[in-house]
Amino acid sequence: MSINIVRGPQGSGALQRAAAPLPEAVMHSLVQRALDSGTSIAVRDCRCEQELLEALCVADHSPGEVTLLAPGACVGSTRLQRLLPRLHTTYIEVHDDDGQEPRLPASDGHRLGVAQGFRAQSYVLALEMALEHLGCNEAGNRVHVGT
Repeated sequence: MSINIVRGPQGSGALQRAAAPLPEAVMHSLVQRALDSGTSIAVRDCRCEQELLEALCVADHSPGEVTLLAPGACVGSTRLQRLLPRLHTTYIEVHDDDGQEPRLPASDGHRLGVAQGFRAQSYVLALEMALEHLGCNEAGNRVHVGT
């Protein structure tokens, strides 16, 4: 089993760029938590809308069980909203901002939920949601998301 983390671009128009990498300590924690639960993680930071759409299609055809989708600047993309219902993969929408960023429509695809935390906390929360969905959250549960 694996969990795909697909992160959309930041910025807009010609200024779009890949999101800054997650902090090394957070990535180490996510990878270790996944391994403790018998899963693995694959991360893809996308630089543009087309790259995001392609990454989701690849994730849909890979052995991954759940995708953690941080749409970033593509949250309002009609192409993304048309693609999600056609995918078979279950996803958790991830937002690492102050809650002001718009969300994807709830009817778009097989969404398990939305992980809204403070910066990297949202990825920790989303991973726990994914592991719970997969029935893998009992082993090595050492992560504290905080309040």
